[in-house]
Amino acid sequence: MEPGDLYRTVEAPAEAALRERSSKFLAYIYPVQSEEEIREILDSLRKRYFDATHHCYAWRLGPRGERFRANDDGEPSGTAGKPILGQLLSNDITDCLTVVVRYFGGTKLGVPGLIAAYRESAAEAIAAARVVERTVDRTLTVDFPYVAMNDIMRVVKEEQPRIAGQAFDNLCTLRLVIRESRAELLAEKLRKAGGSIADES
Repeated sequence: MEPGDLYRTVEAPAEAALRERSSKFLAYIYPVQSEEEIREILDSLRKRYFDATHHCYAWRLGPRGERFRANDDGEPSGTAGKPILGQLLSNDITDCLTVVVRYFGGTKLGVPGLIAAYRESAAEAIAAARVVERTVDRTLTVDFPYVAMNDIMRVVKEEQPRIAGQAFDNLCTLRLVIRESRAELLAEKLRKAGGSIADES
């Protein structure tokens, strides 16, 4: 995936449902930013479907999906969380949580059947979601004297970072957010224009 500061995630929550030999599978996918957020979603799903047999899930966090977890929630080891995580990996999406809630219908599916059902449920939830590309961003804080204002603002206009905050006094400060691959160039141009830079990332 080029350049290296792009990643894929889901734009908004989505859901899907699957029936497999009288077992019912409800699949959900959510965009998430933290493990705390993941815990809150899992808690609310457990409350909502308190009578379900299993709440199996997998998540990935970070632009490269460097933090991840899969949980079988009592299903035979490797039959639920892993196939769900496999779908996040094969769709190359991160910063998301996929939960599959199962209501056991009385007929055992066996290990291959369970793996297929959880994989399919996760795939359906992902298919129902809108996958979007996001950039890995850096936040730069630039301080500059008021006299450098025109030069600094010219750089901002050229490079088009998002202005996250600003304060104009004897010393002026801008907080700028820009994608990682363009942060060094922006910092260099701002320095030349009379700014001093602090990198918050």
